Amino acid sequence: MDETAFRSQLASEGFDEIEARSMAPNLYNPPHCHPFEVRALMLTGKLTLGWEDQHRTFGPGEIFVMAAGCEHTEWFGAEGATYLVGRKRIPA
Repeated sequence: MDETAFRSQLASEGFDEIEARSMAPNLYNPPHCHPFEVRALMLTGKLTLGWEDQHRTFGPGEIFVMAAGCEHTEWFGAEGATYLVGRKRIPA
């Protein structure tokens, strides 16, 4: 999926905070969670997500999803990474 189509899909599904993010090489984010749902398209590099005793690596062209409140870790590969991310706030 290309960036334009992904942005359109995010907007149509209520993801109103959409941005491209670039992360430094070998960056590790320890266990944390977000108060919003995430859907992202990897553009460059690799990201390994860890959650519920699982680990999965995502590369260019792959989409990952993270539910609001899901505790997870993030590790960005040796090249760093760039991804297009949408966030959907969950009403309290």
